[in-house]
Formats: sequence, structure tokens, C-alpha cells
Amino acid sequence: MNVTVGTFNLNNLFSRWNFTGAIAAIDKGGQDGSVVVRYTFDDPSTFRIRTQKGGLLRAKDEVGTQRIAERVLAMDVDVLAVQEVESLGILRQFNTDYLNGMYSYQALIEGNDPRFINVGVLSKLPIGAATTHQTAVHPDDPGQRVFGRDLQEVEIWSSGGTIRLFTLFNTHLKSHFVPRDQDQEAGTTSANARRKRQAETIARIVEARTRPGTRFIVLGSMNDLPDSAALAPMTTTPALELVDALTAPVEDEPAKDEKPGEAPLSTAWSYRHKATGQPPEHLLYDHIWLSPSLAGKQTGAFVDRRQRHGGDGSDHDPVWIELNL
Repeated sequence: MNVTVGTFNLNNLFSRWNFTGAIAAIDKGGQDGSVVVRYTFDDPSTFRIRTQKGGLLRAKDEVGTQRIAERVLAMDVDVLAVQEVESLGILRQFNTDYLNGMYSYQALIEGNDPRFINVGVLSKLPIGAATTHQTAVHPDDPGQRVFGRDLQEVEIWSSGGTIRLFTLFNTHLKSHFVPRDQDQEAGTTSANARRKRQAETIARIVEARTRPGTRFIVLGSMNDLPDSAALAPMTTTPALELVDALTAPVEDEPAKDEKPGEAPLSTAWSYRHKATGQPPEHLLYDHIWLSPSLAGKQTGAFVDRRQRHGGDGSDHDPVWIELNL
């Protein structure tokens, strides 16, 4: 059987709701509509407003949501790891309202990020056990959870749930972003160090959770290059023998034109970064790594190119592979 597996950073897939409240009048009755109640927000203990950096959490705009949905529908992969999703409810709503219910199975456990950006999985194939590793720590900093979001472990089973096809390890690692009010050099050093600790922790967890011959995939929004020093503890550890599945992905359409001399050197990129006054960088920040038992079963690799430099609903391009199982 052929199975397609991809990853896509959905870029802040939030809902339009940014508060929760406990409405006492409903607790007393009136569910049949016979009671008209006015509720005022005068007791902070009865409501919670979702904020991000001091402002209300804003929903993803409709145009952007429609566009990422169009891209997901066009990819039509069997299993899609996603990043930057507010909650399981929002993932389910996205699948129902924008993807025509294409994915029968969804998995998301809210992680550690104060921005409410979590990792999840959409699947046409049955999902077995779904595990969070959000409480993992690193020995260099045992007082802090190492994952800002999570390392999500999800079993993918065959139709009918008779055979476990493979296990996904989906993650979203520390970004390079440093707030302008912070020391840029120190912030970059700190971000790189945390990403390295995250990679070391992934290697430790995956090794402990698998055996020689286990079929598994490590994928997600890694925020670094496949050959980077920060990711080396994960990508080069002998115990895992991970194989990069995206060395030469096929583009669904050519990349948008760049100025002379600034075109990407290969198709292996998913994120375009352009610093002020500098030429653009075309970086493979979205990865798919295969266990040795799956690497020989790969039959293709693909990337969906955005139509605008700034992104089409997301500043990341989704990538996916095909496996003959």
C-alpha cells in the first residue's frame, strides 16, 4: 500500500474565541431558553481571557485560513503532522469546516507554549496511542521543561486497525527569533543552545521508545537546517540512523522568481528568510526523517510552493513523502 506523510506549519491557527467564562445562571437552570440572563464581567474569578504578549489572542484571518486549507486539500496526504494550532477543538473545526471532513482522525494535546501554538496530527488512517512528552527535561536544566511546545508521539495503524504501520514523532523546535529589546547575540546563543537540548532529548526519547527495526518518522517544524550543529545530536546519533527524506523534493510548481543571483540552489527548502538589506535565504526548516526500516520504502518527496514570497496562509511550505508499505 502507498501512504503519504507530510508536515505543515499552519502559522497561528487560532479560533475567534479568546475567553472562557463560568455563567452561574446556566448552572441554576434555564437550558430550555425560558430564562433570559445578562452576564457581566465584573468578577475576574469567573472568566479567563486568552492573551498573547499582553493582547487578546487573535483568530487567524479568514483569507489565510482558506488558503492553508486549499493547500492541504491539494496535497491530499494520508497523514499530516501540523504545528501552530491552538487546540484539538480548533483542529477538528478546521477539518470539518475547511477540509470537508477529509481526516477521520485527529490528535492534539496542548503543550507548554504561552502563545498556545501546539503540534497535532490529522490522519485518514486510524490513530492508535497518542503520547505527549511535554514534561521532559534536559539534565543541563532540570528545572525547566525542554520543549516549548511538545514532542508528540502518535501511532498510525492500517485501515481496520489490524497493523501498526509506523509511529510519528511530531515536534516544533525553538525558533531563531529574538525580541528587539533583547541582546541579539546572547539571544541567538540561547536559542541555539535550547534547540540543541531539544534535539538531544528527542534522540534520547526516540531511542528509548523504539527498537531496531521499528518503523518511525521524526518530523515537524525544526527551525534549523538538516546539517546544523544544533540538530546533530538527533540527526547523526548512531542509535537512530535517521535518513533525511527531503534531499531533493519535487516542487508542485516552480518557486516564485527571485532577483538575478538570488534564486534557491535546490528544491530542498521550505522557509524563505530575508533580512533587511540582505539577499533571501532559502532554508529547509520543515523536516521528515525516516528510520532505516522505512527509508528503503520511500518512493517520492514533494513540496508545495507558495505563490507569494510572504506566504500563502503560512510562511512555511508544506512537505510530504510517499512510502510503499
